[in-house]
Amino acid sequence: MLYVGIDLGGTGIKAGLVNEEGTIIARAECPTGVERGHEAVIADMAKLALDVIAKGGATLGEVKAVGIGLPGIQDPRTGHVPFCTNLYWHDVPVVELMQKVIDKPIYIGNDATVAGLAESVAGVSKGYSTSVFITLGTGVGGGIVIDGKPYSGPNGVGSEIGHMIVMIDGEPCTCGNRGCWERYASATAIIRMGRESAQLHPDGAIARAVGGDLGKITAKTVMDLAKEGDPQAREIFDKYVYYLCVGIVNLINCIDPEVIALGGGVSKAGDFLLNAVRAKLPEMIFYKTMPYARIELATLGNDAGIIGAAMLGR
Repeated sequence: MLYVGIDLGGTGIKAGLVNEEGTIIARAECPTGVERGHEAVIADMAKLALDVIAKGGATLGEVKAVGIGLPGIQDPRTGHVPFCTNLYWHDVPVVELMQKVIDKPIYIGNDATVAGLAESVAGVSKGYSTSVFITLGTGVGGGIVIDGKPYSGPNGVGSEIGHMIVMIDGEPCTCGNRGCWERYASATAIIRMGRESAQLHPDGAIARAVGGDLGKITAKTVMDLAKEGDPQAREIFDKYVYYLCVGIVNLINCIDPEVIALGGGVSKAGDFLLNAVRAKLPEMIFYKTMPYARIELATLGNDAGIIGAAMLGR
């Protein structure tokens, strides 16, 4: 059986024809063109779906379902997307509009949720029943898979792990709360701490790396200097790892997954980040003598959105 997966982002739409094992057989993509409105974007998604079916040498009859991963939430009762900030969508009937063109079951999932599903089907979490995927980017997103199925709750808003509150009266978050985990464990958090450090140490390596223009500091700026042993960057990195582990241990205590996969831009620090998390986490684990989740790096990269969306139909 075949499936179509669509990865809908703020700048581009990617689609793929995917088999039962999570292998992408054919691909197509186009710009999103958010400014055109949701009907034009959904029409393009439908067209890409038909394109990849044809490119893969298949027919619509051989396709079981179409899945869509997007940066928002969906109401499982209606098939509507209540809101999707990056696309400026509000109460958009995605399933209804897609089925006007493609008479197949249509499934929708949050982009981080489908990435987690992809890793459990064809990535680092394959073969495990329960896993969590954490995307460490501008914010922190999550994909929870329980008994092989993505979990987003009865209202479609589960897996928003980046908005666990880890600090009372902490850093203001874009969601309106304070102290959310993503304010401490995202690339944005590293940048904030890097700028604060550069202000305190204007002659330090972080400030020098950007020629004194603190607006140019990126998470990679800090990570690269931490790898080189710069004391200010290393202090930020150690603090970041601690905050990251705070959230991870909360997930372990609540869900007890077998694997936790780290993805997103920050995870490109690779073994430098992975080894630090693995070293810090044991001292924070509640049940010291019991097994706990393996911490791994996600492996599917940019393909996770297509594969995971397709697997929503499986």
